[in-house]
Amino acid sequence: MSESSGLPDTVHIDLHVSYRQAYLIDCTDDAEGPEGIPDDHPAHPVGIVRVEGGDAFLITGLHTGTVDFTVVVAGRDPGADVEGFEDVVEISISSESGQFQLHEWGGTAHALPALPAGPGWYRLRYHARGMDDAVDGVDLSGGPVDHYLLQIWPAEESLPQVVKHGSASAAYWRQPD
Repeated sequence: MSESSGLPDTVHIDLHVSYRQAYLIDCTDDAEGPEGIPDDHPAHPVGIVRVEGGDAFLITGLHTGTVDFTVVVAGRDPGADVEGFEDVVEISISSESGQFQLHEWGGTAHALPALPAGPGWYRLRYHARGMDDAVDGVDLSGGPVDHYLLQIWPAEESLPQVVKHGSASAAYWRQPD
């Protein structure tokens, strides 16, 4: 949280994705991210976010290009935006370092605010809007067509959860392999 205002820290990123992939990587010395797409939770699949160790694999609708991506790091649950997004899912993640970076596929790392409780368990709430509109060949001249909000806050480990389901794209990623 911002020390001066007590409000959550918010970072907006024009995130370049390839192969519908982005990664939330724990900032440890050996931070390389997941290799391949990690398995979804077998009993509680959420599809569009998968966690392996201290890293998360984030799936977008757009195959290649720029998506609108916002990250909110808060000291407590900031509340889901179920009115503004079609899909909302949650999953737990453990941070060894107390700091995450958002990585583009094969490239740039974006710094994020320090985690408010340092190392430990956190909850990720991944919101998606426009995944079904982000088809191959979509016109991006007017800006991104798919939008994402990732909220991070300290919370005990708990089962993954689908808060809201609305797109065919997110439903596709929840299917068993």
